[in-house]
Amino acid sequence: MILFNSIPIAQGVPELINQLKDEIETRVNIRNTTQNKQVSISQNMLFRVSFIAGLTQTDSRVAGDIVELKLTANGTIHDTVFQRNNLQPLWSALIKLRYRGVAIDIENATNIRKIINYEVKRGAILLLKDSNLDDWLHAEVAVGRSRSFNTIPTLRLQVGTYEDDLDAYLDMNSSGITNTQVLVAGTTGSGKSNLLAVLLQELRSLSVETNFPVNFMFFDYKGEFSDPANNDWLNHFEVNRSCIYDPIKHPLPINPFKDFTGKTQNEINLYSNELANAIISIDAARMSANMSNRLSEAIINAYKATKNLPISFEAVLKQYTALQPDKDKDKDDSIKSVLKQLIRSNLFTNVDSIDLVKNSCIIKMDGFPKEGPIAKAIVYFLVSKLNMLYEDLPKQNINEDLVELRHFTIIDEAHYMLDFDNRPLRNLIAVGRNKGLSIILATQNMESYKSDHFDFYANAQYPLIMKQQSINDQVIKDLFGVAGKELQEVREAIAGLQKGELIIKNPTAIALGMGKKFKKIRVRHLI
Repeated sequence: MILFNSIPIAQGVPELINQLKDEIETRVNIRNTTQNKQVSISQNMLFRVSFIAGLTQTDSRVAGDIVELKLTANGTIHDTVFQRNNLQPLWSALIKLRYRGVAIDIENATNIRKIINYEVKRGAILLLKDSNLDDWLHAEVAVGRSRSFNTIPTLRLQVGTYEDDLDAYLDMNSSGITNTQVLVAGTTGSGKSNLLAVLLQELRSLSVETNFPVNFMFFDYKGEFSDPANNDWLNHFEVNRSCIYDPIKHPLPINPFKDFTGKTQNEINLYSNELANAIISIDAARMSANMSNRLSEAIINAYKATKNLPISFEAVLKQYTALQPDKDKDKDDSIKSVLKQLIRSNLFTNVDSIDLVKNSCIIKMDGFPKEGPIAKAIVYFLVSKLNMLYEDLPKQNINEDLVELRHFTIIDEAHYMLDFDNRPLRNLIAVGRNKGLSIILATQNMESYKSDHFDFYANAQYPLIMKQQSINDQVIKDLFGVAGKELQEVREAIAGLQKGELIIKNPTAIALGMGKKFKKIRVRHLI
């Protein structure tokens, strides 16, 4: 059987696929409306449809045309294009049928890759010609008994292999899983970025072509995932560069403040205290109780001025200044300094033009100091926005075996967001599963998750320990429930980890009180 994996994309194919995407979405989407979700056709679907359209053409193939195709190093066709529904034997047979008698060696791996791209290219050209696309879209098909499109996908993430070469999975949405939070800890060079990419690729590839896609928001602190040099990474996640947002170049397309139309004054008062504490916490400067109270009151007054509609940083600054003593109005204190930084940075728009839950996005963060107030504000307010959306979401779908997951927030360098009482993050972790929202936190050392504000360990289904510079004995005891020789055994296992390896809890051994309390996984290489 012909193998359909790791197929580079040929020159000219991405442009045709993007053109086909535009043509299809133009036809199926309702224009000039904000009430309906716009349909987005996945890259997987476009490649598969084009491949099928190419194979339907019965004319003879010319070997020279195929050999002339140039394969690129800028991306690959996702393996699931061909592996979905176990149709590889069918695709293999159809290629052999079409290339019977053609003077080209289909045993040669390079030729096969070019043949697959050739059929995709032929199919896309066919669909874009004349009225062919309309004919295909309007074709009547016999609907069988399969209900897979309306079935919650099973999210068993194949992250690598155990030491005995058995596949290692993380079960993310079985009904028996108490939560879906993932904690990752690994020092520079441990393979942490590759692990995050594997987790994300698995979540997307298993769900994106179902009626229950798992979307994501990735805070890219190092700029790796938003780097144009790594565009091929995006193919693994079924997105393109349109999902990348750079707050330095353009404001993020959301209003980060709550709309309190029809709400009570008490709700505004509570929110003002929370928001004031957050603005104070994202800056390391010391602030007095008077300044904190003045900030809370300024937020309340800003909402009075807007009649409970969403406010702005400019409005808060104006109200804060108005509450200062006359002699201090022209002076900058710590709070005014933070507010002015947020205003100058122009981080957010005044209206929402994207639904964070229903879309995937990568936030480019490398232009800001990681520990600075602007970087903290971006993460804080976007996670806060997710919480606002959470309140209006219907409960996620469930069946006897599975629970729907809607969205994952991935925060790299998460320790910068764990050193204060981050209520939006805490809420997302504690209650997000009720609506299908989850989170992956990554940091350099597992000890970063020991917080006075929230028990991250207790709320994490999967603490994943990669290579560490050092690890505290109490952390090991908390995670694995070990002491004495067993504690030493875990310490030695962590110390011996190589790049791309991790330690995970062995729940069976922990429950039985016998055997190793951990398992080692070799993470599969993706990026």
